Amino acid sequence: MARRTVYHRRTNVEEASAEENACLQNMERKARIRKQLLEPEFLPSFYDTAWVAMVPLPGSPQVPCFPKCVEWILQNQQSNGSWDLVQMDSSVDKDVLSSTLACVLALKRWNVGREHIKRGLRFIGRNFSIVTNEQSAAPIGFNITFSGMLSLGTEMGLEFPVGQNDLDRILHLREVELKRFVGDKSDGRKAYMAYVAEGLGNLLDWDQVMKFQRKNGSLFNSPSTTAAALIHNFDDKALQYLNLLVSKFGGSVPTVYPTNIYSRLSLVDSLENAGISQHFSSEIKSILDMAYSFWLQRDEEIMLDVAACAMAFRLLRMNGYDVSSDDLYHVDESTFHNSIHGYLNDTKSILELYKASKVSVSENEFILDNIGYWSGRLLTEKLFSDRVQTTPIFQEVEYALKFPFYATVERIGHKRNIEHFDVCGSQMLKTEHPPCRLNQDFLALATEDFNVSQSIYQDELLHLESWAKGNRLDQLQFARQKLTYCYFAAAATIFPPELSDARMSWAKNGVLTTVVDDFFDVGGSKEEHENLITLVEKWDDHPKDEFCSEQVKILFYAIYTTVNQLGAVASAIQNRDVRKHLIELWLQLLRSMMSEAEWRMRKYVPTVEQYMSNAVVSFTLGPIVLTSLYFIGPKLSECVVQDQEYNELFRLTSTIGRLLNDIQGLERESREENLDYVSLLVLHSGGSMSIQTAKETIQKAIASCRKGLLKLVLRENTVVPRPCKELFWKMCKIVHLFYSQTDGFSSPNEMVSAVNAVINEPLKLQINNRPLRMQSEN
Repeated sequence: MARRTVYHRRTNVEEASAEENACLQNMERKARIRKQLLEPEFLPSFYDTAWVAMVPLPGSPQVPCFPKCVEWILQNQQSNGSWDLVQMDSSVDKDVLSSTLACVLALKRWNVGREHIKRGLRFIGRNFSIVTNEQSAAPIGFNITFSGMLSLGTEMGLEFPVGQNDLDRILHLREVELKRFVGDKSDGRKAYMAYVAEGLGNLLDWDQVMKFQRKNGSLFNSPSTTAAALIHNFDDKALQYLNLLVSKFGGSVPTVYPTNIYSRLSLVDSLENAGISQHFSSEIKSILDMAYSFWLQRDEEIMLDVAACAMAFRLLRMNGYDVSSDDLYHVDESTFHNSIHGYLNDTKSILELYKASKVSVSENEFILDNIGYWSGRLLTEKLFSDRVQTTPIFQEVEYALKFPFYATVERIGHKRNIEHFDVCGSQMLKTEHPPCRLNQDFLALATEDFNVSQSIYQDELLHLESWAKGNRLDQLQFARQKLTYCYFAAAATIFPPELSDARMSWAKNGVLTTVVDDFFDVGGSKEEHENLITLVEKWDDHPKDEFCSEQVKILFYAIYTTVNQLGAVASAIQNRDVRKHLIELWLQLLRSMMSEAEWRMRKYVPTVEQYMSNAVVSFTLGPIVLTSLYFIGPKLSECVVQDQEYNELFRLTSTIGRLLNDIQGLERESREENLDYVSLLVLHSGGSMSIQTAKETIQKAIASCRKGLLKLVLRENTVVPRPCKELFWKMCKIVHLFYSQTDGFSSPNEMVSAVNAVINEPLKLQINNRPLRMQSEN
């Protein structure tokens, strides 16, 4: 016995120690992420540093302008002769070859590092076959820049350890590239040629290249392009730009600068997509405030970068900042194709534009409609034309086109993003733009957060099942058993662990309203309907022996005890008695259901207006959403509950749900002789409207209501607190998830995979490795 006690003590101590260690690790991860949010890290680029190193001192062509860069190159060669950031990686790709050749040229330019040059040339010679390997990931403009550097090296007197035929074949690549678009006079082509100018040397008109210079002195925010321009054509602003970089970063420079806004917005987007943004609220607000300031100034760091501009618009709008879609007037299909991003058919930029187009809040946002049309078309074309369809960006495109953001619920999205998180992912520019070094911290924190939450969800679902059995709801044979679906709807949207009361309120009322809906549709007689309403009207004063059936008794006491329990907790949170409001919500629902039941029994056909006025209440969202608002956190006074904004949020959400449900439930409702909006439109049209036309009309109404709802939710400084408004939007997402394609709520199987993903199935992490590199011969 004593031995067993000691064992249990040891186990408890070990568990406590493990929990303490996990907590400490999470604190350290958060601290590192917080630092990155406040001060983004810029990793050095060997390629760009080499080109900066080749810039001569003005007035002294035989002296380097940036000797620190030359020294940094000398000190950072790898043992295999390459210049590569990944010290432990024994593989090689075109990016490493390009960077290594650039560093060799820089050293040769100033006649230093003879041994470094020899090792670099041997490395290039051993791996020269990779240059023509189409399976190896290539930097932007590689055929031009690499061939141009080979030509420059030959002029410098370098002897490459490769056959002349191989050398000629590579040099020929640049000629082929230039001839391929010889007739292309587009602005996009001109911008691209300027961007890879270092590979073209005297073949370019450098005065034309300088037309792409930005206010900060750079060309395209690219140190290598700016350095090449400075070598061929002195410019004081370009020199100031490079001086700034070298003084800021020491002996090395990044591959693109500045990317301050885009880098930080990308971090914010990643945090939101992984479901961990709540841990960094103040840092995110600071970043968005800064982005908003840049937006108002139309700063070129945002406006000249299509991806940054689209992401800024989407994140700012969805976080409540007042940004107008009119500010995207400069983004249309023709201007996009005349940019570098468009010329290169950059998938990431097109995807960001497509996402931005979907956060429309008005029928009159024609700029967004136009962007959505052509960006969606380009993405669809890419899905069918790209040869490689397993890359993370391809999967992201496929998901965005298949699942609109208003039909994807948070926790499903979080899980998918965590499972597909590209830890080693990087952006390939003229050289590889390395990922944030904190990607492992992102993944670890998101994984831990999701696992803890999922464990809580499982416990809450068990409690909910116990509650349902305790209230004998499983004994009601007429009722659909949708307990798991109801809880899933809550957990998938109200996901933070600390909001357990809100989830349970949502789920319990969801179960009860489903049962009551079935009771009024198929399970009860008129006498039973009236009996239940009378009991709820009397509430605490209900007679203990006036139940006309056992199922009425079960239903009433389930509602009575649950509402009283929830009301007590909600009243404590709100510091006022809200139980009367919760009872009133149930009375309104029951009376609206009674109206529909009477219409059905009398075979009365209401007008479209009568139907929708009643349907806004009978769709059952009152007890579900409005009760849950009391558990979200903010205080809701009686004035707020009576305010027009509060009622309009509810009206729009319920209208969207009812119309979606009526479209998908048309056949079932017709069989059961129930009323629905589709058939009423057709009936009252006098034969002028078909069922298909009615559905199309309803879809337009849904889109209009959805935009109106989002506009209300995002509007700042309103009566209803933002967290409460967001609950209406969450319900909007849920009804779209359930009813966009079919009647997923009524189906026994349609939503099973989604339920399992959020509640039951553990994360299955997929590690995405860097682009395949050919093995180096050391």
